[in-house]
Amino acid sequence: MKIAVASGKGGTGKTTVSLALASVAGTDALLMDCDVEEPNCHLFISTEQQREKVYGLMPVIDKALCTSCGKCGKICQFNAIAVLGDNVLLFPELCHGCGGCVRVCPTGALKEVDKEIGEIGGCRKDDLSLIDGHLSIGQAMSPPLIRAVKNHGGKEKYIIVDCPPGTSCPMVTAVRDADFVLLVTEPTPFGLHDLTLAVDTLRELKLPMGVIINRADSGDDKVKAYCKAEGIPVMLEIPHRRDIATAYSRGEIMLQAAPELSLMFRKLLKDVENRVSEVKK
Repeated sequence: MKIAVASGKGGTGKTTVSLALASVAGTDALLMDCDVEEPNCHLFISTEQQREKVYGLMPVIDKALCTSCGKCGKICQFNAIAVLGDNVLLFPELCHGCGGCVRVCPTGALKEVDKEIGEIGGCRKDDLSLIDGHLSIGQAMSPPLIRAVKNHGGKEKYIIVDCPPGTSCPMVTAVRDADFVLLVTEPTPFGLHDLTLAVDTLRELKLPMGVIINRADSGDDKVKAYCKAEGIPVMLEIPHRRDIATAYSRGEIMLQAAPELSLMFRKLLKDVENRVSEVKK
């Protein structure tokens, strides 16, 4: 079962929740940190990582074979290729590596070459297993690396995906094949605004979801009212506690500072499992 932990905005506590879920699941879980632009789950597992480089495919042009027909520019949905008269311009920072341009080129002028996009790391400490991705400096496109991280999944009972913030391509890539999505938010106007964007995105993807309210006693009840109106279950409320924040700043998992919350997260895991079972019936 793949559980994605996402949000509309950064700083809501996705990593806190992901680590806690992986911690209570123990050896049954594999944690995937797909926030490859700034992964931080490894900071809470102080052990050496085994790393391997990841390469993506990037088009290059042989001008001697190019007839400037323009087919490559027409098929590219990301404007990574522009055909201007007899010139074909490539913009690698916009390329998603889909290979469409290579396939439509009638003369074989476009070919794909490997380009390093980042690294994948893996480590295990006690009962916690982690796989994460680190995007190379200067790389703009994270979805290919996110897909590479997800392809390294094992046979664990639970795959817990710590997603990038926002609702753009990286987040969509991370949640796309999830069995259930937990949206972490906070009871503030910014938290509510960005939660609505995330909900709209997941509904487009037709993914089941539930909401976790972090620092639940520090704001208002508008997030709860929104969830009730939209028929979205609030599956967990995490209190606003200084000891949890202090532990996080020291690189400790929340349950190390508040072990009494372990029961809440075990119940959350069971609730998600039950909802996934209902959806699949």
